[in-house]
Amino acid sequence: MNPGLKYALGRLGLFIAVAVPAVLLLPRGMNVLLKLMIALVISAVLAWFLLRRWREEVATRMSAAAQRKIADRQRLRAALAGEDEPNGASTLDDSDAPRRPDADRPDADGRSDAAGPDGDRPSV
Repeated sequence: MNPGLKYALGRLGLFIAVAVPAVLLLPRGMNVLLKLMIALVISAVLAWFLLRRWREEVATRMSAAAQRKIADRQRLRAALAGEDEPNGASTLDDSDAPRRPDADRPDADGRSDAAGPDGDRPSV
């Protein structure tokens, strides 16, 4: 189960477990919203101690996701800037790209796909 969902359901269950007795056992003349606010404070204090492990799981998962997002953002910025990737791996440029085996052979018109020294296709 997702740690965030587990922690949220734990907090809700703890609040309900404190709110029901608070509403039933506190004096009848006290406002219901005040009883619920007291139950909220008590359940928050109890959750701080009782749900520590689940809270740390959520924090660890959120931290890992944030680090992954930062790394992806840095990789994207490096790629957009035309730089090498941050981890030292280089990207392919045109000189490293595989060539077609028939790139220098003339086609049916007698023209070749190979570019001349100025980058233009040679004229026939």
